[in-house]
Amino acid sequence: MSENEPEAHTVEEDDELDRKLNYKPPPQKSLQEIQELDKDDESLAKYKKSLLGDVTIVKDPTLPNVVVTRLTLMCDSAPGPITMDLTGDLEALKKKTFVLKESSTYRIKIHFKINNEIVSGLKYIQHTYRTSVKVDKAMFMVGSYGPRAEEYEYVTPAEEAPKGVLARGTYHNKSYFTDDDKHDHLSWEWNLCIRKEWSE
Repeated sequence: MSENEPEAHTVEEDDELDRKLNYKPPPQKSLQEIQELDKDDESLAKYKKSLLGDVTIVKDPTLPNVVVTRLTLMCDSAPGPITMDLTGDLEALKKKTFVLKESSTYRIKIHFKINNEIVSGLKYIQHTYRTSVKVDKAMFMVGSYGPRAEEYEYVTPAEEAPKGVLARGTYHNKSYFTDDDKHDHLSWEWNLCIRKEWSE
């Protein structure tokens, strides 16, 4: 297996974690069913309004329910934005390498849109490989979101890039945007190079 061919993603690890936590996702309900539930419960009506807002969403069955539009590595010391467009050619993205200076503090920001139905338990999962060996797996609970016209943003907690001679080099990442129901909304691959300086 080469560095650019990481193992295929399986949900067994996540399923095992769900079993250990005894977690069962709630049954899927349509937006209309949710809006019809407990109409006379004032506190529930307020909660649904906070989640869904006042905007009436016109469903478009031709659109996927969840669309991930871009991912940005947010780093104050970077000389420019480190952003990947996830609406374009994902195969071309595989061949591109993004640079991060060692020991830089950074966060990942994900932009996504919900079009038709509420999605529960969105997750961002990232597997990181170096010379075909998996060196890290990170999972971030993004949350549950209702449809709206504007994009949502999710920002991960701050992390520090590895440092030192042994940490420098290229890492291959396989990223997934999934949910409680194991829908694979988007999978993509990208490379990150840790360097001593931003430009060498």
